[in-house]
Amino acid sequence: MTEKNRSQWDAGRFIQTLAYFEVIPLFSWLQRLIQGRANDNKDRPAGGKRVGVVLVAGATGGVGKRVVQRLVERGYKVRSLVRDIDKARAILGNEVELAVGDITQPETLTDEMMANVQAVVCCTAVRVQPVEGDTPDRAKYNQGVKFYQPEIVGDTPERVEYQGVKNLVQAASNFVTTSANEKLLFDFTNPSEDLKNIWGAVDDVVMGGVSESEIQLVDGTALFTGNVSTANSGGFASVRTRNFEPPFNLVGYEGVELRVKGDGKRYKFLIRTETKWDGVAYSYSFDTVSNSWISVRIPFTELIPVFRAKTLKDFPAIDLSKIYSFQLMLSKFEYDGELNPRFSPGSFTLQVESIQAYSSASLPQFVLVSSAGVTRPGRPGINLEEEPPAVRLNDQLGGILTWKLRGEESVRESGMPYTIIRPCALTEEPGVKALIFEQGDNIKGKVSRDAIAEVCIQALEQPQACNVTFEVKEGSDQSIDWQSLFNSLERDD
Repeated sequence: MTEKNRSQWDAGRFIQTLAYFEVIPLFSWLQRLIQGRANDNKDRPAGGKRVGVVLVAGATGGVGKRVVQRLVERGYKVRSLVRDIDKARAILGNEVELAVGDITQPETLTDEMMANVQAVVCCTAVRVQPVEGDTPDRAKYNQGVKFYQPEIVGDTPERVEYQGVKNLVQAASNFVTTSANEKLLFDFTNPSEDLKNIWGAVDDVVMGGVSESEIQLVDGTALFTGNVSTANSGGFASVRTRNFEPPFNLVGYEGVELRVKGDGKRYKFLIRTETKWDGVAYSYSFDTVSNSWISVRIPFTELIPVFRAKTLKDFPAIDLSKIYSFQLMLSKFEYDGELNPRFSPGSFTLQVESIQAYSSASLPQFVLVSSAGVTRPGRPGINLEEEPPAVRLNDQLGGILTWKLRGEESVRESGMPYTIIRPCALTEEPGVKALIFEQGDNIKGKVSRDAIAEVCIQALEQPQACNVTFEVKEGSDQSIDWQSLFNSLERDD
């Protein structure tokens, strides 16, 4: 192809680019119509889809079903451990993956159930109901044991709260192999179908240039290749993901690592925290070694905020809680008009094997919902008349708190990074109000199941939540600063 032909701007390719990235809704609708998917939004990529599975035990319970719902809403892959599949379908719906098993029967906690599990959230508990029975709408359950004489129904606290939790811990420690301080974002060695429809070319055709690039999945890699031209004042070629919904949440990670084989040129990696087509990006330049595989670590602290390759002074640091898109680029320009010292027009090739987030700090792999008061039965100086019903009635309820404490101990002894959450009296009040975290097992109060489900999710994303045990109750403040709450906690000895 001659330079003259190459200098002819391609309006069709320009429109195709805008349609693929849904910049102009009409173009996008027409493209979907032509492809027979005019009303199909199911192909919108989700930021959580490239992380490992979160296994939720006790998924049909009051807290468990809320944990499942919130994980799904955030784009996590969720596997619900249930005993009754028909009951689970009625409660959780048809879109949630179910695994049939029973924590009191370790033989049911199979290799298949634990496959690709990155973290476990355990919300299992014995069933407690009023002695005279519950109402069809569970109104007595909603008001708690404070108003009705309670009794244990079904399995004993020893089997569920201790032995069952211990069984689940052992299964998790044997099969949860994904490193807690790495999150695989894109695995091109084993690409899924949806991965093939996420990345698309964004070349200088959008600015009037004539450079051309594409991304292909070849031999276990993503091949970013093409021809970059400086004609028509152009000079860049790139591939970019469509916006993720929900976005990736990389809070707690320190940076991104690329496994690449290049051609000796200098490339850019960009991250966007807004959904705008032509908005601010956070950029990092890296050099490749011709025909050699290298690992490129990109610390988030070294990302440069840019708008069209112009640096933005005094701009906020990157918001890691909402990563909407990623981009790889070969550009004539470095930043602020400076030239890329390794740039040359013509063909280029960059192979990418994987992209993952990394951190030197671990994230929790086992989150256990226990109970406030577990250390109080038999504690010297305790006035039982001032304690919650569960403490006063511990012996009557089969030592429920005593066995919960034994279950906690099995988690602490497992060697896995963990979080143990001890809620005060649980309520069915909707929403998540301000919370108080304390340690030492002394506080009394109430907290909603909605709030505890959210605490479970937040714990999975906070390095500060590793190896801590704490109590939770509803507070009076108007807002929640999750990082400050977890930072206030001391790790278990």
